[in-house]
Amino acid sequence: MDRIKMQTDRRKKLRRRRILYFILVPLLVLAFSGVSYGFYLYKKAETVFNDSHNDLDGRQKSEKREVAVDPKDDSISVLFIGVDESNSRSYGEATRSDALMLVTLNETNKTAKMVSIPRDSYVYVPEVGYKTKINHAHAYGGPSATMDTIEELLDIPVDYYVKMNFYAFIDVIDALNGITAEVPYEIWEKDTEDNRNAIHLLPGEQVLDGEEALALARTRKLDNDVERGKRQQEILKAIIKKAVSANSIAKYDDVIQAIGDNMETNMTFEEMRSLMSYGISGNINLDTMTLEGSDTYIDNIYYWELDEVALEETAYSLQSHLDLIDSGTNLNANDDNNSSTSSSSTGEVASE
Repeated sequence: MDRIKMQTDRRKKLRRRRILYFILVPLLVLAFSGVSYGFYLYKKAETVFNDSHNDLDGRQKSEKREVAVDPKDDSISVLFIGVDESNSRSYGEATRSDALMLVTLNETNKTAKMVSIPRDSYVYVPEVGYKTKINHAHAYGGPSATMDTIEELLDIPVDYYVKMNFYAFIDVIDALNGITAEVPYEIWEKDTEDNRNAIHLLPGEQVLDGEEALALARTRKLDNDVERGKRQQEILKAIIKKAVSANSIAKYDDVIQAIGDNMETNMTFEEMRSLMSYGISGNINLDTMTLEGSDTYIDNIYYWELDEVALEETAYSLQSHLDLIDSGTNLNANDDNNSSTSSSSTGEVASE
């Protein structure tokens, strides 16, 4: 009887891991599980995520790929773009990115690396042909321009993107009845509708609702973008931890809807499904990194000046993780392009 009970418990645990895949892959390609948890939820996930699909005008592959990748067989990269958009911030096509995270997935050893990219990083933006803040790339050319900019910066292909707004973040956390997170210091922040000091958090570990978690993820008043990126990584880990808990199973329907209502991606539902092998063991091997640098001002505008040595080391790590170095496709186009770029220009995008 004990053996039968253990087998039953194991099957239940596996089913939880499988449905987790459909919920969190569009949010953070880290909840790698797979096939189904009930026909209804499966079909709902398929419908919701297919409605969120955008093929970027037929972009079949990165220009840094000789052939298109298949997540079932290849190591891939996914760029997560959090956009600075809400009911009170309607910038249309000029919407900036507020958070950028690049995830690389190694198909051979089923590991993931996640890099937080500070929004004020001073980088070359191919869409406009000069250096400026990386979060301006989205305002100039949407996800495609942002992907091109990161390819230029890190010299790796960016295969997929997932773009989400503030409400996706809030609604997912609220659907999970909050997450547990560490607040490093007292915080007074605006809410999503830009009401000043609407969110007040005291230091310490605590359960946060969606608005509170967003305030923690966005604040940088007492530190910098690097620390901000680390907080965002920890918050996303907390979302994953909460989502895998047995108490969250009943919330999966709401989470799927919250993601689908506020998401855009060039990943198809079948491509999402093909990532199931990354989480089949239930263990997520995730290495988190940030782009180191220092504060600087150019023409009285604040930027995050990236450390070139650290940037090269990060790029090398990602190239290796994507199997680009072993396959002989490690390119070095960045050096020539970056050396010829002009000074910063803010163009039509207002700097913050």
